[in-house]
Amino acid sequence: MSGYEIERKFLVHKDKDFKSRAFASSRIQQGYIAAKGATVRVRVRGDVGYLTIKGPSVDGGLKRYEFEKEITLDEARHLLALCEPGLIDKTRYLVRSGDHVVEVDEFYGDNEGLVMAEIELRSEDDTCELPDFIGMEVTGDGRFYNKQLRRNPFALWRATLPEEYR
Repeated sequence: MSGYEIERKFLVHKDKDFKSRAFASSRIQQGYIAAKGATVRVRVRGDVGYLTIKGPSVDGGLKRYEFEKEITLDEARHLLALCEPGLIDKTRYLVRSGDHVVEVDEFYGDNEGLVMAEIELRSEDDTCELPDFIGMEVTGDGRFYNKQLRRNPFALWRATLPEEYR
């Protein structure tokens, strides 16, 4: 798959249930390979591997070019060994909201306590119904990019957020 990824990111309220509304979930481990001007991600999701290359964000973090290719699990595991230190470990829950799917990520390790939701849009002016567990929008806030969470984990700055998101 290649093309533009258009998505909004949100924090999830700690006191709101999203797991019981999920129609699917999977464990994800991902790492990053050093690249200038792009993000190169290696991901293992369940028993499938992926190689993803993302360009720089535009439109305040709403949109960026994305190329993604499925690779074998063996290839993904070998590439993860080449990644920079600090793998991201999370469970992704898929929740329907109107005609969109909300991807809710619950993080582990040094990012334990962070729960974020992403909604992919069809265009920059696409609208979507936001479920009640959706909180503060963080689209374009670099702290919440997975690549940044690897280098500057949530454990180091969680106290800067309102209590309902810690």
